[in-house]
Amino acid sequence: MIHTAYVGLGSNLNSPYTQVNAAINALQALPNTQLVSHSPWYQSKAIGPEQPDYINGVAKLATSLAPIELLDALQAIEQAHHRVRKEHWGPRTLDLDILLWGDITIKTDRLLVPHPYLEERNFVLLPLNDIAPELILPNQKTIAELVHCCDKTGISLYLPNE
Repeated sequence: MIHTAYVGLGSNLNSPYTQVNAAINALQALPNTQLVSHSPWYQSKAIGPEQPDYINGVAKLATSLAPIELLDALQAIEQAHHRVRKEHWGPRTLDLDILLWGDITIKTDRLLVPHPYLEERNFVLLPLNDIAPELILPNQKTIAELVHCCDKTGISLYLPNE
């Protein structure tokens, strides 16, 4: 069975723009998975300790992997990018989070879907709105409705100097 998964991508260390683009390439290479689309990149202020701004985006995947298999694959991609888990909300070379898995809710020790902070984070909502504005969450609100109400300070489209 093919599932639709939305994955949040973020980086604020070691050339973040390069990191997130490399992550998109890694997502395209996952077995039994197709990259359907991804949002433009956004630059956002970090949450938590003083640190550099993030580059964030969202990817839409079609996959026959199980949720935990996709989580394992995402964590392997993070490890390949030298992700270190030292500090909660600390800086990172790459952060990949499963935001949504179809219209189901998942609650395990390793995985919570929808992502518990999805509705609060403009750096997730804005890119998700770019690729799926009519998507309805379990709370029956659309992404577009949440974006309309969210605080948009500290975030902007990222335009690389190419």
